[in-house]
Amino acid sequence: MKHLSLLFCLALLAACARNPYATSNKEYKRQVKAFAQTLRAQPAPIPADSVPVGAWWAGTVNFNLRKPNFVVIHHTAQHACDKTLQTFTTVASQVSAHYVICKDGSIHHMLNDYLRAWHAGVGKWGNVSDINSSSIGIELDNSGEEPFTAPQLHGLLVLLDTLKHRYNIPVSNFIGHGDIAPGRKVDPSAYFPWDRLAANGFGQWYGDTSRVTVPENFNSLQALHLIGYDVKDSTAAVLAFKRHFIPQDSSRVLDDGEKKILYDVSGKY
Repeated sequence: MKHLSLLFCLALLAACARNPYATSNKEYKRQVKAFAQTLRAQPAPIPADSVPVGAWWAGTVNFNLRKPNFVVIHHTAQHACDKTLQTFTTVASQVSAHYVICKDGSIHHMLNDYLRAWHAGVGKWGNVSDINSSSIGIELDNSGEEPFTAPQLHGLLVLLDTLKHRYNIPVSNFIGHGDIAPGRKVDPSAYFPWDRLAANGFGQWYGDTSRVTVPENFNSLQALHLIGYDVKDSTAAVLAFKRHFIPQDSSRVLDDGEKKILYDVSGKY
């Protein structure tokens, strides 16, 4: 038994020694420790010349950690899962995500969900302009020019189910990078099966539109804005909507049938 235990320990040590991310893992722990020290520190008084400062500090007992409220899905466009892991563990890249899902379905959890990853960049969804501060970022190993693999989508659905129930994330708040940054980003590409996600409770989708009647005064831009799209660039907003809900059509305008889809979808928000 002792012999087996020794072999196990040696194997474990060898596995750790081979970990190519040992250095970045050490840096991760250092940064987390620094944040923990910041949280433990007593808040300093606000410096002011003419405003009196309280005689003592009164720490509230009613608080908790910030909770993620959105999930933003990306594709990596790096052609290999290892390349993405390397990018996210390199300081110079200045980008990261909470999760990376490889083509074989394996999930790499790279950052505590309560911490702020750098995955969304400049973007907006509804009135939220700092997406990173309220979201979880998921990167799928995909070039953007290929279908997503079955194991990868299975892993994604399992992960989304966990996140939805763990943080009580609303159905409508499962979105893509291209949704929050129209004109700048296109991921997770027109190959991504948003209809399948919606069927499992992650994101909205439209129903049978054959009996839908679009009102004469229907305003497409208002409907896009109601869903969450930034319509400052109206053409980019239309293209982002189509990439998500009508991926087979990449034209810059909405025909009558597509307006029915927009009308139906916007009614769910």
